[in-house]
Amino acid sequence: MIKHIDIIVKGKVQGVFFRASTKAVADQLGVKGYVKNEPNGDVSIVAEGDKIALEMFLEWCHEGPEHAIVNLVESHEGELKNYRNFELVKGGL
Repeated sequence: MIKHIDIIVKGKVQGVFFRASTKAVADQLGVKGYVKNEPNGDVSIVAEGDKIALEMFLEWCHEGPEHAIVNLVESHEGELKNYRNFELVKGGL
């Protein structure tokens, strides 16, 4: 069964290739949705996939790429949107 989760990652997560790494991991796991930087320094992720893929994806979000320092990961389930792929959204700063 496909699930939808909204994720906020807090810490040193911008300027460390977090979005590009997130897309690579999502593509590898078959997770659909998007990732984007927020003006406050957080990274927000919308992810859809099966339970096991999302668990592995969330686990990775707690680590992030090599130079990231993840302080907090918040996640909650949401309404399924049926994304077709995983997009890297450029921040609207």
